[in-house]
Amino acid sequence: MKKVKAMKESELKARIERLPRIKLANLPTPLESMPRLSKRLGGPKLWIKRDDLTGLVVGGNKVRKLEFEMAEALEKKVDVIVSGGVVQSNHAFATLAATRKLGMKAVLLLRGKKPRDYDGNLFLDNVFGAEIEFIRDNREQAAKRTKKIVEKLKSEGHSPHIVPFSSPLGSVGYVNALLELLLQAKNIGIKIDYIVHAAGSGGTQAGLVVGNKALKAGIDIIGISPEPDEGGFLVNTTEKIADECAQLLGLGLPIERKDITILYDYVGEGYGIVTKEITETIRRIAETEGVLLDPVYTVKAMKGLMGLIEQGRFDKRKNIVFLHTGGIPAIFAHKKHFQQ
Repeated sequence: MKKVKAMKESELKARIERLPRIKLANLPTPLESMPRLSKRLGGPKLWIKRDDLTGLVVGGNKVRKLEFEMAEALEKKVDVIVSGGVVQSNHAFATLAATRKLGMKAVLLLRGKKPRDYDGNLFLDNVFGAEIEFIRDNREQAAKRTKKIVEKLKSEGHSPHIVPFSSPLGSVGYVNALLELLLQAKNIGIKIDYIVHAAGSGGTQAGLVVGNKALKAGIDIIGISPEPDEGGFLVNTTEKIADECAQLLGLGLPIERKDITILYDYVGEGYGIVTKEITETIRRIAETEGVLLDPVYTVKAMKGLMGLIEQGRFDKRKNIVFLHTGGIPAIFAHKKHFQQ
């Protein structure tokens, strides 16, 4: 196989800037040390990349992706965005907030039973005036239903556009995030050895992997899944998105399975199930570092990070960045677990 040379950061940045993009995020997000947690765990040196502070109401990793995905929608003169997810979907609300900021309407298909009380992201969906349809379909059925909604909107004279959970275009936002992170690390005089993050739909990790491989940055990127994945769907999806993202940027990179590291050891009792261990971890980080994690994604990524440290996975002299991908509103839908 032909050896690929490391690309200069300026060249990668230039390739990103050729793509349509609209400003939605407050960038750069802070890179902060976590000295008390590092000490409590006996090393290594822990840092946190605060992508919970990207803005667009409540922040989160989706905002970086939407800068590219919504720019594409504007170029197509779209007037209605169709998206969805589970009832407490971070993606759905972030997309909704972006549509309102840009003067569009939104239709959200949320998988799950309509609750009696609206809380968390669902409360915000209501405040922002989304047209919500609650569905009991699985992912495949939901995709078919989404296409039917799009066809109906077209028949009514609208110009609709689907914003998926993750896409090669959206992942460019995290190629850019890696550039941002490397510059911050350089400015404070550290070398990043590991990035640990919650792996949900593949787009965030795909972008990080593409940037890391293009620049030959030598960072070990570890995704922590919040749910089991016996069929390898998440790994396959991440690899595919990364490959198409690299092609989109004209990088000529061979994305291979070995480039994708996703761990499933910290799923707990299942997706979105809040246990005593979950609430204790959230409290522990809040009390130690003044940082709030969400109860579905980032808390499990943090549990994974702490578990790997306890297992001796990392050299104590290394620098680990925990990527906080947001999702904070979901914690309010689980108030009862913290009140017990």
